[in-house]
Amino acid sequence: MPTCLFRLQTGHASTQIYPLHFHTSKMYPNDSLENWHQGQGQWEDVLADDWNCWKWQLKNRITKLEQLEQHMELTAEERAGCLFAKDKLAMAITPYFFNLVDREDPSCPVRRQVIPRSGEMQTAPDEMLDPVGEENTKPVDGIVHRYPDRVLFLVTDRCAAYCRYCTRSRLVSNAQDYNFHPEFESGLDYIRKHSEIRDVLLSGGDPLLLADRKIDYLLGELYKIPHVEFVRIGSRIPVFLPQRITPELCGIFKKHGPVWLSIHVNHPNECTHALREACEQLTYAGVPIGNQSVLLRDVNDNTEVMQSLIHRLLMMRVRPYYLYQCDLITGSAHLRADPRKGIEIIRSLRGHTTGYSIPQFVIDAPGGGGKIPINPDYVKEITDEAIVMRNYSGDEYRYPLTRAVHAENDPNAPELETILV
Repeated sequence: MPTCLFRLQTGHASTQIYPLHFHTSKMYPNDSLENWHQGQGQWEDVLADDWNCWKWQLKNRITKLEQLEQHMELTAEERAGCLFAKDKLAMAITPYFFNLVDREDPSCPVRRQVIPRSGEMQTAPDEMLDPVGEENTKPVDGIVHRYPDRVLFLVTDRCAAYCRYCTRSRLVSNAQDYNFHPEFESGLDYIRKHSEIRDVLLSGGDPLLLADRKIDYLLGELYKIPHVEFVRIGSRIPVFLPQRITPELCGIFKKHGPVWLSIHVNHPNECTHALREACEQLTYAGVPIGNQSVLLRDVNDNTEVMQSLIHRLLMMRVRPYYLYQCDLITGSAHLRADPRKGIEIIRSLRGHTTGYSIPQFVIDAPGGGGKIPINPDYVKEITDEAIVMRNYSGDEYRYPLTRAVHAENDPNAPELETILV
């Protein structure tokens, strides 16, 4: 595996050097479609009509320790985590997504995302219940107004399955007695009264878990507001519950567009034929899709896995958008990767895969500072004369900043007066 070094500026006085690994293998382990998961797995005896019904999937979720132990042998860490989940963040896994879990391997990257562990019982010094300061920018219940021209509209506290690193674990599943009760009308009224709001992001919980009539109502009311230009939805439903993407739901999106969707895929094993078909239905309905991954320890914190993920996303018509550093939510230390790994991954991808597939690595600043892009240091220096840069392989290049007044006339060029006549 080829390697080189890059420098990461850590302060005014010190610079640290980290190795970069450039992966030249074409596929991990094989990104061709015939190797993607499909079928009903452990539920092969279930009628296809039931399996493909999103309400059946919700009704048959694994939500209790006893159910989980019927399907697999848990580690001591996992068993302790499951017992604690009722006080921290409820456990719920759809049958569809559970099929992606390797029951024999405790280090399975899908397993680490959805099965609780005892690490959730521990709180590191810098961790917080509200790590990105949403409660401080909440003018009315359900609305977070941090940026001048856009708002986050929290419309539910429920999800199809629960990510163990959820930044809103204080709120979703109601395990911590937050008692969040979405008020559509107060949120809509706030947006109506604030003409600076042009962009609304629906989140929660997962908005696509709402009934069709509620989604239809929310989108209809939002687009009646003259200053609302477009609506975004943040959802992991296509990943956890692709059966929810029905012709009826896509018809609502067609009716009320433009609707932009951000999904949340963290590992290539989550890219299945069912997810691909769901994404195709959405794009055919005119819904652009981006992906927001979270950098997680022993899940996707290496270049080979991330490269496979972004390639598979493009194969599903999904644009890699953000790679988030995991927020400082309480009980997440066992899942948080070193942010320097994120910088290394982005640096390793640049020049070794299409630029269209490379996400922006960001940290949502603790306490409410908003998303801050974290980029490898490609600029060596900027002077009055030039910008000196390094490319993906570390070679230096100079882009001149010389003004036009210093330029010399081309001796073969015609006189300006001649051109203007």
